[in-house]
Parts: sequence; C-alpha cells; structure tokens
Amino acid sequence: MNLNKPIQYIKGVGPKRAKLLHKLGIETVGDAIYNFPRDYDNRANILSINDLKIGEKQTFKAFIAGDAREYKVKRLTITKIPVKDACGAVELIWYNKPYIKNNFKIGEEYIINGKVSYKYGQICVDNPILERDEKNKLNTGRIVPIYSLTEGLSQNVMRSIMYNVITENLNDICEIFDEEVLQKYKLIEIKDAIINIHFPKDEETLKDSRYRLVFQELFLLQLGLNLIKNKFQTKKKGIIFNKIDLKNFLNQLNFKLTNAQNRALNEILEDMYSNKCMNRLLQGDVGSGKTIIAAAAMYVAAKNKYQAAMMVPTEILAKQHYETLINLFKDSGINVELLTGRLSIKQKKDLLNKIKNGSIDILIGTHAIIEENVDFKNLGFCVTDEQHRFGVRQRAILKQKGKSADVLVMTATPIPRTLALMLYGDLDISVIDELPPDRKEIATYAIYSSLRERAYKFAIEEIKKGRQVYIVCPLIEESDVINARSAEIVYDELYKGIFKNYKVGLVHGKMPSKEKDKVMDDFIIGELDILISTTVIEVGINVPNASIMIIENAERFGLAQLHQLRGRVGRSGYQSYCILIAYSNSDVIKKRLKIMTETNDGFKIAEKDLEIRGPGEFFGIRQHGLPELKIANLFEDIDILKKAQRCAEDIISKDPDLRENSFIREELINKFKDKLDGIILN
Repeated sequence: MNLNKPIQYIKGVGPKRAKLLHKLGIETVGDAIYNFPRDYDNRANILSINDLKIGEKQTFKAFIAGDAREYKVKRLTITKIPVKDACGAVELIWYNKPYIKNNFKIGEEYIINGKVSYKYGQICVDNPILERDEKNKLNTGRIVPIYSLTEGLSQNVMRSIMYNVITENLNDICEIFDEEVLQKYKLIEIKDAIINIHFPKDEETLKDSRYRLVFQELFLLQLGLNLIKNKFQTKKKGIIFNKIDLKNFLNQLNFKLTNAQNRALNEILEDMYSNKCMNRLLQGDVGSGKTIIAAAAMYVAAKNKYQAAMMVPTEILAKQHYETLINLFKDSGINVELLTGRLSIKQKKDLLNKIKNGSIDILIGTHAIIEENVDFKNLGFCVTDEQHRFGVRQRAILKQKGKSADVLVMTATPIPRTLALMLYGDLDISVIDELPPDRKEIATYAIYSSLRERAYKFAIEEIKKGRQVYIVCPLIEESDVINARSAEIVYDELYKGIFKNYKVGLVHGKMPSKEKDKVMDDFIIGELDILISTTVIEVGINVPNASIMIIENAERFGLAQLHQLRGRVGRSGYQSYCILIAYSNSDVIKKRLKIMTETNDGFKIAEKDLEIRGPGEFFGIRQHGLPELKIANLFEDIDILKKAQRCAEDIISKDPDLRENSFIREELINKFKDKLDGIILN
C-alpha cells in the first residue's frame, strides 16, 4: 500500500525533512494523512484595505506598489514594502529579514494576512504572510490548518508537505463503510473527510469532516474492544465456583467493608458463581479498599481448589501485597508465594515447580508471572493491579495460563464512567466510590515557589512528630529544554541545606533496580525521614507513617497524576498534607491547582482533568495497548461515541468475524497493528 510508503519520498520532503517529521511521529504517508491539524485560522474573509480594522489579524488582497526600503536601527534591520489596492495603501514590515526584498516584484498581486497596526501615520502589517493569488492557496484566503511542529519546520512548509501527501495518495484511502452505514449515520465519504480536515472548503464541511473521522476512530476502537469482550464471554464458558462462606474471612478484619466495597464484592462473586467467564474492572480511588475485595475473591478461588495469580507493576508493590495476603490468610491453610526477578536461580526453579504441581494456591508477582516458563496446574482466577501499567496483550497472556480463568483488573486511577466504558469496553465495571469512614481528608495547599522554604520548615515540624515526608520532582536530572526542578538538583540542595540534620533518600527510574528498591525499603521501614523522587513512587509504595507530600513544579503534572501522588499520604489516622509548589502563576495553572485544593474526590478531579486536557494526556491511552486517539475528544464527543458503539455492535451481531466486511477488518488490524493481533481476530 502507498500509505506505508516512507514520508521521505513525498515531494518537498527528502532525507533532512524526513528526520524532522519523524520527531512528530510521521514516518509514513499514512502517518501524515492521520496527522490532523491541532487548530485552524480562518483567513477566508478577504477584505479591501479600507475595511481593515486596527489591532486585528485580517486578510486582504493587494499588489506590490513600490521598491523595498531598508533601515538599520542598532542591530535591527527593518525592511518595508508598500502595497496597494483600489481603495488604499499599507506598509508591510519585516525585521532582520533583509533577503525578503528579493522575493517580490512591483505589480505582483498577493493575498496578505497579518495583524494590522497604525504607525507613523501609516497602516502597517508586521511580519505578514503572503501568498500569490493562485488556485491552490494553502496559507491565506481560506481556513488554514495549524499543525504541531518541531524546530526546523514552519507552518508554510508543513502545509505544503501535507498538501502533497494528500493529492498524491488520496486514491489509496479506502472507504470502510457501505452506503447503508454512511446514510444511517450521516457520514461523508472518507476521501472528502481527509481532504477537508486538512484543507477545509468552509466551516460546515470542516464540521462534517471531523464528525466522520471521530466516528470512524471511535467505531474502530469500540469494534476491537467488543471483539475482545465477545471472545472472552461468548466463546468460552467460565468456571462455576462453589459458593464459599466468607463470614470468618471478613470477621477477622479490624474494619467493616463499606457499602461500596460490599456492592463490588457481590458483583464479583455473582460472576464467579455463574458460568460467565468474568472479565471485570474494579475501579476505586486511592485508599478505597480494592485489595481486600481482590483478596476475598482469591480466597473463594483457593477454597475451590483453583490457583489464583496477582500481577502488579513493581517489585515493591508485589512485596506489599504478598505481606498483606500472608497476614490475611495466615489461619486459612492457603499457601501464598511471591515471584519477582530478584529470586536466585535455585529459588526460582523451586518456586516454578511448586506452581506447576499446584502446591501454591496464590501467586503474587510482577510481569515475571507471564513468562513462558511459568506453568500453573489449575489457574482459575487472575488479578492485575494498577491496570494502566499493563497492556491488553499482557492481561490476555496471564488469562491464557489458565483454562477459562476469571479475570479481575484493578485501577486506582478514577476514570469518569463514560471514559471507562471507552477504554475498558471489553470489561464489566465495578466501582468503589467511597472511602473508609476513618480516613481523614488530606489538607491540600497550592503555593508559589517564593513560599517554598516555609513548606520545607513545616515538613521538619512533622518529622519532629515522628512522621515522614515525600518530595516529588518532575525530572530526574537538570534539562536545558525543560524549565523544571530535577530530583537530583533538589536532593543535592536539600540534603546539604535545610534537611542536613535528617536522613534523606533519592530514588528515580534511572537507578539500578536493587539500589532503587533498597532506598524505598529504607523509607518504608522508617530508616529515612525524607524521600526525594520522581513519579516512580506514584504506584507501589505504602507508608502509613508518611504525612506530607510536597510536589515541586506542580504545574507540570496532570490533575489525575497529582491526585495519585497525593494518595501516597493519608494512609493512616494521622492528619496528612499535600503541598503543591507552582513555578508559574498563569490563570490556567491557578485554575487547575485550585481544583486540587477544593476536593479529594478523585472522580471529580478526573472529570476536570479530562475536560481541561483531553483523554490522550489524561490517561495515556497507549499504555493500554490500544491505539492512540488522533482526533476524538471523549469529553466533547460522547454523543458520537454512543453512535459509534451502536454501529460496532450492529456489525458484530451480523458478522462476528468480519468476513463480510473485509475493508473494516483490514483497517481494524492496521489500526491496532501488533497491539491486539491474534487476540481479536484469528
């Protein structure tokens, strides 16, 4: 297919520009076609010079009326060129571009766009955009696309490349919908949508094009997810677990389950006691008590003589879950073991033998659990914790180690239900939407960097009470590109400065695993007063004694991530605090951080984060093993999502394996590429 042709061979690109385009993720013709504009500038309204308004960016048509004039003011070279139309005159001005005077000839007519001002008794336009009044205008006289760029590429060059990509390859874009679907959902044809999303004819056509492309993107995603769901639920019947009395297990706890926990547990047990092959998401805020629900379900599986496995993203978290389950199951006769990459060859060999012969009832581990050499005797229940750290493929591999095993995936990232239905369309959803009654709300404050030292003095007061402190930075090391404080710089500064009398540790993702785990272990057992880190502590560290979370450059984090980090404290009866230090005072930053200070409700924060930043940044969709959304915005496009879901369900009901919809099948495989290959379609 021409769409797979390297971008280098498009007219106007070549090897040098191809490297720049690669930085934007554009390596092939197909990548370019689906590299949609991030915005548009309507330059279609062409005015006469008499109608121009001072202070506004406008478009007008005029001819070059005289020779260029050049002035030197200190180190500044100013070039002026007069232009006229039938009604008036304008001075075009450029700064430090002396070569510009060679580009124009007297009498040539141009369409000109720029901000109009009035200087020295003359109407002027500084650094205007000019384009000959020809048929294929790309930069003026139309609705103009604005693309994301990298250094070395201008908007004019990018538009020219995109125009060449589309005109040379338009016939290679296939229509995946038949006439019935196009008419039913009022969709324009794909070729028209592609042309007009990049170079819209008018506002109405742009609207229709976006609708078509959003619909197709959400349709394909829903189609893939529905096919997975069908594969899990309709082609295989699940294990029917015998009912187990959980009273003794639950009575040993030093707390009562909340109503939300009881509701979620009952939904899980209903799946387990039926012949349904469970494929369920357990969603709950930090500290809402998901682990005990998963433990109760694993208890039921073990008492039914089935093995259970729990996969988590980090060794620290695996160890914490292991210790929790050992304590919960200490008098139950259930054997719990831990599998991580730190075992010796002999230890691992012995453990693998126990897994294979069934003497281990519950296995906790990292992604080491899904290695080929891990064979279960009778795996019946799979749990994946912090699901957003794993892909769909990894979840499927774990399930395939059993026969019709039930699957429970858990996430502490609160997701608005509409987005959850989108990202986890292949899963049923249970939500724990209340915290245990004894949890104190974390007091959250947003401050400017000028008050930073006061925040650290407050942290010292908490340390004197026996508490511990997290300090999180957005970077590992100092950067010339990003203006933000790094963990290494902050560590050097604080360790030798205000915290010189206290025990301070540093941890970040580039450290060797053993060294990183040693520092985190020391913090967990109280050997360190302060842990300075990057976001590696966002998941997998539970220190009830930690009462303060200080986040440097809080403006560089999304709200959902700030909420996750805040959730590292407030895990005991102590009053806990989160201090957000901002190095920017823009209105947008103030608005975002104000949300954090007003609520501890992760679901409300998630809604706001989705509204402000959109789904791509909000919840790195690529981490799920799902295609990245290129144009859809789930906050704005819920109505289109519902239509796309109906269309996907209708097509699957009539053609479960897409044998009669070859273009859709091909586009689906191409869209998901290696991410879901072999899981959706055989």
